[in-house]
Amino acid sequence: MPNPSATLIKSAASPLTIGVLAFDGISPFHLSVPSLVFGDLHKYADTPEIRLRVCSQAGTAGNHKIRTSAGYTLETKYGLSTLRRADIIIIPSWHEDLRTTPDELIKLLRMANKNGAHIVGLCLGAFALADAGLLNQREATTHWALAQEFASRYPQVHVKPDVLYVDQDKITTSAGTAAGIDCCLHLLRTYLGAELANQVARRLVVAPHRQGGQAQYIEQPIPVLASDDRLGKVLHWMHSHLDQTQTLDMLANKALMSRRTFTRHFQQLTGTTVGKWLLHQRLNFAQRQLESSRQTIEEIASAAGFGSALLMRRYFAQVLKISPSAYRLQFRGTADAS
Repeated sequence: MPNPSATLIKSAASPLTIGVLAFDGISPFHLSVPSLVFGDLHKYADTPEIRLRVCSQAGTAGNHKIRTSAGYTLETKYGLSTLRRADIIIIPSWHEDLRTTPDELIKLLRMANKNGAHIVGLCLGAFALADAGLLNQREATTHWALAQEFASRYPQVHVKPDVLYVDQDKITTSAGTAAGIDCCLHLLRTYLGAELANQVARRLVVAPHRQGGQAQYIEQPIPVLASDDRLGKVLHWMHSHLDQTQTLDMLANKALMSRRTFTRHFQQLTGTTVGKWLLHQRLNFAQRQLESSRQTIEEIASAAGFGSALLMRRYFAQVLKISPSAYRLQFRGTADAS
């Protein structure tokens, strides 16, 4: 969700530089995640220039070979000097042995944070941010399997082991593997808006937005049931009728389930509650309308199913930490914010 501390790139005159750290032994998947989300934005119309730079831990730039965990090597064109100049620094993972972060990288991260860069630790990358002291007295997450180790090593960090990502004041951490995609899409949404993030998500064939507080994993495997197809149809109906009142009993009836059974299967299928899912769908719809339409706040609130502009403003303030009018001004740059 958009962070009021972030500077929206649409209002920036100069290109945005995103530096991604590569290191010996890195997982190719983790390294590819930022490239998948940010690397091909030039394909979309009216997108501000973004420079994605994969940087090595070598002190200077130029053809530094990186050994991956998959057994092959990569060559990076950029060194840490480029990382120092980045507007967003992404540590996409960390060494499997969880070795202490080198002093040079710690100093770089601290200085970049001091200078206003957005620092991101995907998966085990949170360990590097914690070594730099950037997570002290903050909430943070990492891969659930190492959350206990993380909490033990960094008692000054408030670890949230069961969420997808945590974003606060230009410091972001995410859970493991696919949650890194969710986190990068969240950053894209923060800086360039919901519509572009949704387009990229469709290209990647992933959910356009999963709220950071959603659970990382479900303890028990979810069986493939006939009810899943019914629930899928209900989810589609819910998304297509956001402007209508949707009660739990109504939705359970549509799924041909009892209220209790529907609630349980909905939680298993989506990882969240009916109320939270609906709220975030309505917020996402309102964001897209604020970015792209000239409808009034009242009209958007009604179409999104909030019922009134007052209620929509309340949820924007509570969840997005920004008012609908301010959000529209950031993306449209007009005075049409009523």
